[in-house]
Amino acid sequence: MGTRSNRICSLPILLLYAGLFLPAVTAGAQTPDASSLISALRIDSQLDFCGEKVPLENPEVRERFEKDMLLSLWDRPQVILWLKRANRYLPLIEKALQEAGLPDDLKYVALAESALRPHVGSRKGAVGYWQFTAGTARRFGLTVNRYVDERRNIVTATAAAIRYLQELHRDYGSWTLAAAAYNMGEGGLTAEILEQGTKNYYQLYLPLETQRYVFRILSVKLILNDPEKYGFKLKPTELYPPRKFDSIQVHCADEVPIRLVARAANTYFKVIKDLNPHIRGHYLSQGDHTIVIPKGASTGFTKRFQDLVDKYRAIQKEQIYIVKEGDNLSLIAERFGVPLAALIIWNRIDMRRPIHPGDRLVVYRQPEDTE
Repeated sequence: MGTRSNRICSLPILLLYAGLFLPAVTAGAQTPDASSLISALRIDSQLDFCGEKVPLENPEVRERFEKDMLLSLWDRPQVILWLKRANRYLPLIEKALQEAGLPDDLKYVALAESALRPHVGSRKGAVGYWQFTAGTARRFGLTVNRYVDERRNIVTATAAAIRYLQELHRDYGSWTLAAAAYNMGEGGLTAEILEQGTKNYYQLYLPLETQRYVFRILSVKLILNDPEKYGFKLKPTELYPPRKFDSIQVHCADEVPIRLVARAANTYFKVIKDLNPHIRGHYLSQGDHTIVIPKGASTGFTKRFQDLVDKYRAIQKEQIYIVKEGDNLSLIAERFGVPLAALIIWNRIDMRRPIHPGDRLVVYRQPEDTE
């Protein structure tokens, strides 16, 4: 009885908090009232996914659709971010899908998966715009290692997603089933089709997340196709603009700090990381890299970069410390008056592996010029 009483008493409080705080976080879109939500569920024309009919005349299918449509509409801040980010990223995805001859509706998979955030991850280890696990990413040609994670690169990840979706469509003969397999994996979906004796997505009993998956994509599609109908009125100037950049080739004879790339591009470390979210850590690995830098910064970049690298190598040779018996990282950092975290970054130290006498560590005793 006590538990039930607490639940009943807490409901008005929750509603009060909702009333107090929702308007503060939904600038640009009114909090939906019951009439607007009910109106949003009225579909005047045939609803489809990639040209495949959604059987809304089936009461159970309509209920599943309405649930996800309502949940999407209620999360007004998220929808605003969908709309703002879509202006930056969807033109690129649309072009790639068109060139591959795939349905335009597949662009909404990326929104449903990641809300177009490069660094978002799932409990299952999926990462990036299209939410690939590391194994699936490598299977479709993406590099995932300690230096690079191309799941976070909108161009390479979209190309991999296209290859994956094409393969799934060949296997299942349906874009709806391809989307379901994308969510739950081919093995699981094939097993359920065999066991249940149907290839109709809407009639299959699947994991609850997968049963909702296509309907979440459909809610994204409907809202983004007509945002004003659902109460979202954003001005063009309020949308996030596409990033403008130059693409360059960088050769690294050895590992090179990303800060040198930033200086050669007359910008900041953060700008390079934001433009290249697939680059992990603080260094470019040995080898050739295609990276992007701010528009116009490519003029004279190669010479500036090489000059900075040469200077860095010369300084690095003068800043070597040989680890002695009894040393540890904290003592070395304290001795030279540098942060322990900086020592770890400069030497790419794995904290799970101890240092040993005779190891060579780079310690920048004099900090480089900073702004």
